[in-house]
Amino acid sequence: MAPERELIRRIAPWALPAVIVAFALGTWIGGTDAGWSAAIAIAVVFANFVAHGWSLALAATISPTVLYAVGLGGFVVRLGIIVVVIALLDQTAWFSVVAFIAALVPTTIALLVVEMKLLSGRMQADLWTMPPGEREVAR
Repeated sequence: MAPERELIRRIAPWALPAVIVAFALGTWIGGTDAGWSAAIAIAVVFANFVAHGWSLALAATISPTVLYAVGLGGFVVRLGIIVVVIALLDQTAWFSVVAFIAALVPTTIALLVVEMKLLSGRMQADLWTMPPGEREVAR
């Protein structure tokens, strides 16, 4: 199994509990609107993580060049999508940008820490598989 898909498999069970905790905490601190905004932020972080993992896993099967392009370009695209989501939700009366960002940033940092911990001691490049023709070029 691709390491990115393995990470998704290990993180997925924590998504729903994190959404529930974010909703409860946001509601407790700022009301129901803040709770929904925080819960949506957690869902966005998880969706971003899944999109990142799947796209890298697929790109790694094609070539190192595609992997590099997807890694850099995908980051910009996903960040742009998050900005668009914030802009669209901000048009609604109930959305709280503060609650959204307050949930999004620490959750993203926590997810990165968990990802680093799960991959620690292993070189990321050693975990990817490449088609047989690409192995000769990569060496």
